[in-house]
Amino acid sequence: MIIFKFFPLLIANLVRKKTRSALTMGSFAVALFLFSLLGTIDSSFNQGVEVAGADRLMVMNKTSIVQPLPVSYMERIQQIRGVKDVTFATWFGGIYKDEKNFFAQMVINHNNYLQMFREFVVPPAQWRDFCADREGAIVGKKLLQRFGWKIGDRIPLQGGIFPGTWEFNIRGVYSGTRDEHDENQFWFRYDYLDERRDFSKGMVGWYVVRVDNPDNTASIAKAIENQFANSPSEVKAESEKSFATGFVKQIGNIKGIMISVGTVVFFTLLLVTGSTMAMSVRERTGELAVLKTLGFTDRTVMALVLAESLLYALAGGLIGITLAKIYTFGGDPTGGFLPSFYLSLPKMCAGMGFAFVAGIAAGWIPATLAMRLKIVEALRRI
Repeated sequence: MIIFKFFPLLIANLVRKKTRSALTMGSFAVALFLFSLLGTIDSSFNQGVEVAGADRLMVMNKTSIVQPLPVSYMERIQQIRGVKDVTFATWFGGIYKDEKNFFAQMVINHNNYLQMFREFVVPPAQWRDFCADREGAIVGKKLLQRFGWKIGDRIPLQGGIFPGTWEFNIRGVYSGTRDEHDENQFWFRYDYLDERRDFSKGMVGWYVVRVDNPDNTASIAKAIENQFANSPSEVKAESEKSFATGFVKQIGNIKGIMISVGTVVFFTLLLVTGSTMAMSVRERTGELAVLKTLGFTDRTVMALVLAESLLYALAGGLIGITLAKIYTFGGDPTGGFLPSFYLSLPKMCAGMGFAFVAGIAAGWIPATLAMRLKIVEALRRI
């Protein structure tokens, strides 16, 4: 490729105007840094959608997810044809030392919760210790690192929904099988909650149902809803992916914001880089004429200018994406509201593709002008 064959020449052109080159690449670096962060935020909001199980249903109170359901519903759901397994969970809403220390605390059915969510892994010995301790807790790997906890520590939580001070013994640590999985949750046993709370005894927050065939998800969801129709606590059943998608839509159109910002950034980069390349071609009119005199074809000259524009874009883009990746290594900067704050490889590749297209688009007009440059006319300007 021409960018490798004439690489020394391209570098010489870049360092000729060091300040201008640095500012142009800096523009790409800032733009791609912001682009990568937006992509990370979008992935974080949508991580529940991306990792949702195709064979899982969410069953909640028809009125609202904050309204509980009787724990007795579990056996009735289990008896519905096509249902393979059922578990449940409840949102606890406690506070650890300070309200800023936000993280999800889930009250779970320790008998089968881990079997339902196979994307989470806990060492068998740790899970056995958790099941043997009524006050035991399982915490995510990132949450453990965030607060410097270790297995065996006793952790106090101040109840929000359920008043009082609740203390737990960390008995195990779970990790996700993918980088996108949420490793910031705190799990503890439903029987511990139910024996201590003063209200809503025998109630759970929602059910998670595994079906035997994902193709039958819609019909099984309808059967579950019909099972509890006209009961004091009617239910709504939907796929886990639909539930996660609906939750994200309540927050806002993050992808739309990302596209809008990306469009503005793209055209800004076109103006900045296009202006830089136009000045560069105008300043080197005589040199380009000499190159053509020495036998460089019009297409070769055009390719050289495009390669120079690409070098600006790719170098600046690589710097910006690298900085964004380093920034995301620090974990969630929002204190638990975006637990899966991770810049994935596809997002990084998308960023470099964005830089590539911007580099080509910005250099196209100056490169075309350089290609059409007449040797005699160019030499007269010297």
